[in-house]
Amino acid sequence: MTEMPKSILDMFSKLGQEMKIPTVDLEKIVDHHRKNFEALSASGKAAAEGATAIAAKQREIIETAIKEIQDASRGFRMPGSAQEMMAAQSEFAKKAMEAAVKNTRDMAELVQRSNQDAVRIIQDRMKESFEEIRQSFTRK
Repeated sequence: MTEMPKSILDMFSKLGQEMKIPTVDLEKIVDHHRKNFEALSASGKAAAEGATAIAAKQREIIETAIKEIQDASRGFRMPGSAQEMMAAQSEFAKKAMEAAVKNTRDMAELVQRSNQDAVRIIQDRMKESFEEIRQSFTRK
C-alpha cells in the first residue's frame, strides 16, 4: 500500500509527480516580473527626462522670443512712409514666422525622440519577455 500523505500540500505534490505535471519555477516568475517593473521604471524615467527637456526647450523659446522683442523695440523707429512701414512689418512677421516654424519643428522632434525612447524600453522588454516565455515551454 502507498504511504499516506501528511498534508494537503504533500497530497497535491504527490499527485503532480504521478501525473508528471511540470513544476513551476517561482524564482523565474519573480525574476520575470522584476524585469518588467525595471523596464516600466526605466521607461518612466525616460519619459520624465523627455518632459524635462521639453520644458527646458519651451523656456528657451520664451526667453529667446522676449529677447528678440526687446531688441526689436530698442531699435524701433517710426518709418517715414507707408511703404517703409509695410516693409518693416513684413520683415518682422517673416522673422517671427521662421522662428515659430523652427521652434515647432524642434519641439516636435524633441517630443518624438522622448516618446520613442520611452516606448523602445517597453518594446525591448516585451521581446525579452516573449523569448523567456518561449524558452520556458521548450522541452529539455
